[in-house]
Amino acid sequence: QVQLVESGGGLVQPGGSVRLSCAVSGTIFRIYNMDWYRQIPGKEREWVATVNADGSTNSADSVKGRSTISRDNAKTAVYLQINSLKPEDTAVYYCQLSVPGRAYWGKGTLVTVSA
Repeated sequence: QVQLVESGGGLVQPGGSVRLSCAVSGTIFRIYNMDWYRQIPGKEREWVATVNADGSTNSADSVKGRSTISRDNAKTAVYLQINSLKPEDTAVYYCQLSVPGRAYWGKGTLVTVSA
């Protein structure tokens, strides 16, 4: 059974940083691309960043230049660090693993950016 568990969210001041973790179990983690998404209350879930199985990465314009996505295949985990946080980064952050025919999601971790 595939499980994804996010952690690392919390209350952060504007300009601060957050490092989110996603622990993955129940699958051959190293062969899959991993994604981070976020959802602001009342809005659609939006893609944030991807780390591919080969280690290459991509990120949305909203976090480009101030975020880093990475993976540790030995720990079967994926990470997202966002720096220079803004109030508009406030959201529930989810990690996703896609296999042919299905996407798996964690329950999310809330990041609140506020003074």
